[in-house]
Amino acid sequence: MTKKICILAGARPNFVKVSPLVRAIEKYPEAEYLLVYAGSEDDPTLESSLFDDLQMPRPQYYLGVDSVSLNEITSQVMAQFDRFLDEHPVDVVIVVDDLASTMAAAIVTKKRGIRLGHLVAGTRSFNINMPKEINRLVIDALSDYLFTAGVRSTGVATREQSEQSQTYMVGNILMDTLRFNYSRFKKPVSLADLREGEYIVFTLNRKALIANQDNLARMIEAMAEAAGDVPVIAPLRGLAREAVLQSGGASLRIIEPLSYLEFGWLTAHAKGVITDSGNVSEEATFNSVPCITLNNYTEHQETVSVGSNVLVGEDPDKLREAVAQMVAGTWKKCALPDRWDGRTAERIVQILLS
Repeated sequence: MTKKICILAGARPNFVKVSPLVRAIEKYPEAEYLLVYAGSEDDPTLESSLFDDLQMPRPQYYLGVDSVSLNEITSQVMAQFDRFLDEHPVDVVIVVDDLASTMAAAIVTKKRGIRLGHLVAGTRSFNINMPKEINRLVIDALSDYLFTAGVRSTGVATREQSEQSQTYMVGNILMDTLRFNYSRFKKPVSLADLREGEYIVFTLNRKALIANQDNLARMIEAMAEAAGDVPVIAPLRGLAREAVLQSGGASLRIIEPLSYLEFGWLTAHAKGVITDSGNVSEEATFNSVPCITLNNYTEHQETVSVGSNVLVGEDPDKLREAVAQMVAGTWKKCALPDRWDGRTAERIVQILLS
């Protein structure tokens, strides 16, 4: 009997983690997947190049939810996903990360008595005032399969798991995608003048950082000052782009957002990376590229304890000091964390089918 596995992606970054799972399921004749996107089919962030780059099909189904209000997203996804499951019975639902749509799908799944798997379980900021922290707690509490990426998250998930759930340290699925695509990374034509190892990449997305305009200006000034003659390349879109331009971003080389394969090349060949993204910091550790994270915590502690990541929070002075070390080439030694071997998706599918 074929096991039907529903995979729900809530936003563009989820597809980077979902693509290895789709490929792994396709290897097994006794399993089939239904790929569902919480948003709409014409979502501008889902450019066709994303799926071409990841070598995966577009979602088969779209819930069509389009809202910026977290509570509205939650209620709309619950209603639409419940309707979807009426029409498409499945054996297990896999949800990714910690979005409002992820939590909504998890609640519906458990209310219907369907087994639930959480991809990248056990991540915590330990700040209950963060909406995503609430999402993580709810999703993990409901999940039957807690798929964790590292030792620390495994410890958290194991301590909190219910009697019905089981924790599996399967490794970091982002590394499956990186390893699969690494040889396909391509240098952006628009950056033909860049020399490998002689530039810094800067990304920005976190709303709290963008909203504090004065401190952002101080951080950009500190970053540019410490970088000196090393160019800082900043692929930015939307509110982040506007905020950086208004905060003295003229000292940076701000460019249009890149495709997945182009951005992969850019970060893999950089002297260093400055970011507020957990995914980008994980990729930097994989590439052994020095990384500064503009946050006081990381959901993936192994990027700091084992990898190339350093946390500076939102402190301009700490940022200046770290960038100076990055430019001087005096960064700490780093290694690859356990189970970043590209076989995470295979482990997950074997667990689901066993």
